[in-house]
Amino acid sequence: MMESNKSQPGRYPFTSGIYPEMYRKRLWTMRQYAGFGSAEESNKRYRYLLKQGVTGLSLAFDLPTQIGYDSDHPMAEGEVGRVGVAVSSLADMEVLLKDIPLERVSTSMTINATAAVLLALYVAAAEKQGVQPGQLRGTVQNDILKEFIARGTYIYPPGPSMRLVTDLFAWCGREMPGWNTISISGYHMREAGATAAQELAFTFANGIAYVQAAVEAGLDVNTFGQRLSFFFNVHMNLLEEVAKFRAARRIWAGIMKERFKATEPRAQMCRFHTQTAGSSLTAQQIDNNVVRTTLEALAAVLGGTQSLHTNSRDEALALPTEDSVRLALRTQQIIAHETRITEAVDPLAGSYFVEELTDRLERETLELIAAIDKLGGAVTAIETNYQEREIARSAYEFQQAVEQGEQIIVGVNRFVADESDTASLQAIDQRVVKIQLARLKKVKKERSTEEVQQALEHLKSAARNDDNLLPPILNAVRIYATLGEISDALREVFGEHKAQ
Repeated sequence: MMESNKSQPGRYPFTSGIYPEMYRKRLWTMRQYAGFGSAEESNKRYRYLLKQGVTGLSLAFDLPTQIGYDSDHPMAEGEVGRVGVAVSSLADMEVLLKDIPLERVSTSMTINATAAVLLALYVAAAEKQGVQPGQLRGTVQNDILKEFIARGTYIYPPGPSMRLVTDLFAWCGREMPGWNTISISGYHMREAGATAAQELAFTFANGIAYVQAAVEAGLDVNTFGQRLSFFFNVHMNLLEEVAKFRAARRIWAGIMKERFKATEPRAQMCRFHTQTAGSSLTAQQIDNNVVRTTLEALAAVLGGTQSLHTNSRDEALALPTEDSVRLALRTQQIIAHETRITEAVDPLAGSYFVEELTDRLERETLELIAAIDKLGGAVTAIETNYQEREIARSAYEFQQAVEQGEQIIVGVNRFVADESDTASLQAIDQRVVKIQLARLKKVKKERSTEEVQQALEHLKSAARNDDNLLPPILNAVRIYATLGEISDALREVFGEHKAQ
């Protein structure tokens, strides 16, 4: 696959970019990941961001929503609205998306175990606005394998979890052709301590597992392959990160063409969203984080990302304030409109160092993928904790370097300053929990309990058979069955995964 010098943007193996003109024709999508407290508060933040110039929304959900519990469940206590917005029913989603033109706005939803339910809620809320599924554009993360490796917000065992993934592929292929059905994520593995090569290898090994599962389910790789997307971290080693993205395109193109025999160029493309590294942010001297995020965002653009989120200066301490979010967005806008680097496609191509880094990362990545193949593939490797162990080893080595002063972190282990002033931080008003619980109580009181029970029984029946699960889930959310009830129905059939 070592074809870096021969690669032309827009042509296989896409080392220099997936489009011939790249940013000269169209800039990347500027997203700001957001969601907290109640649907009302998050809706206010989304509309604020749209006014500030974001070109795509990125929805963050709280932990109960991520693992299939309603806001009134005992397991949700103390977590409602904390790290994202609470969504328990269609009523919440209607408020969350109020006055947002869904037919024009691309929406990314960071959700995995309950991805099918949240997508159904999004579709149902859009229908209430008069927007049909085929008009919707966006991405649902839907990457359950990385949850078993690095993040932990899984519900069901790997087998049923993979079924939900491929059912979503199949349904969207028919009903939502403009929707990206998965965002295969290396971001969280990098946050857990993976190296750049490990991030690529473990992400692509998961991607191979998803493609294989879809092929085995009878789906056409040239069709569903066009809607696959990726989600990468961008860290502080600027030139290595640029090379990582160049290598990523080349590796995935080779995997799709050689392993899966994809002939459609769009099915060979590695399209990806990038987020600056949360793990690089420091609680000390938080203004330094503005510089870190700027350099990381620059690396993502030089590397040819299709979509970008820039972290805010205060996120090592709390959810970001409006001022911090605006500054993070302005960082992208300044790079896009003032630096003029968008006038060149793959501007670092031909640099001996960047080309060598690209080749090295490709080589190391392919070696790791081969090791996972030897173990029986990503799912089997996950069951033996292979990826988790490798990431833990890398994280330990990095931390040792920091503690021994070999890796300098400005403001942490070098150039430390006494700080007496405290930044103004975003606080979650606990009154939003009462609003959320009151709305959920109202939904349960006003809906038809009999219709909901029938819908849940139909879902369980579909889960026991081979029926696609998206239609019964969509039917259930339309009549205000809750996320927790739907998740419990599937728990009854699939069981729950217990960590080793």
